[in-house]
Amino acid sequence: MNHVHDERELAGIAKRLRRDVIEMITAAKSGHPGGSLSATEIMVTLYWSVMRHDPKNPQWKDRDRIILSKGHACPILYAAMAETGYTPKDQLNTLRQMGSIYQGHPDVRFIPALEASTGSLGQGLSLGIGMALAAQLNQSPSRTYVILGDGEVQEGQIWEAAMFAGNRGMDNLVCIIDYNRIQLDGFTKDIQDLEPLGAKWQAFNWHVISVDGHSIPALQQAFAEAASTRNKPTLLIANTVKGKGVSFMENNPKYHGSAPSAEEAVAALKELA
Repeated sequence: MNHVHDERELAGIAKRLRRDVIEMITAAKSGHPGGSLSATEIMVTLYWSVMRHDPKNPQWKDRDRIILSKGHACPILYAAMAETGYTPKDQLNTLRQMGSIYQGHPDVRFIPALEASTGSLGQGLSLGIGMALAAQLNQSPSRTYVILGDGEVQEGQIWEAAMFAGNRGMDNLVCIIDYNRIQLDGFTKDIQDLEPLGAKWQAFNWHVISVDGHSIPALQQAFAEAASTRNKPTLLIANTVKGKGVSFMENNPKYHGSAPSAEEAVAALKELA
């Protein structure tokens, strides 16, 4: 896929995907808007500007891999996949319906272009490590990108995986934490504080970059730095705002897993016009 470098064009794509997210979740009357909206620029930067991938050849063996470990944020993944041509755009509003390819969590049985079924929190980094390790063994240029939720980082399996990747110096692996500081039951600092987040991963031999997760140029620069880092996996701490782009959803724990009402959806789409 040809990369897009124009910042305004990428920002326009991000706005379009946010509208898709609101429309899908409103139609489903359930879903996770907050963490989909916070991950929008991460997803746009990866799909349009960073990853080597080909929607016409989803099984290309040297493609870059993307794992949305926080699978409940699948509306933003589905919006990106539909926009790039992997899946039908006109079916997005069947999200979470029986028989829809757009299940409530990414399911490879319904969308073969996915790398894996995800959403059992804590498992995605291990999956990504397996793919990155296979690429190394095959001497493939493929890189693997894993997107974690911050609440998810409280899971023990994440730290086992982080230890393994750091010990193996897996420089073809990039982990992105969507650090919006809110999880299902409230603010992460009140439930199980992650700080000092960067220092913990550095101690596990990761190259750590803290970045504005809503600045596409900053994300592009961070991914370029990751690509040139040798003998260490890279962690991007993407500092984001839950519900970004919709004023009444921003930094509001309510919208972790609540669909907007019809009236709220109209207001949200007006803000994203």
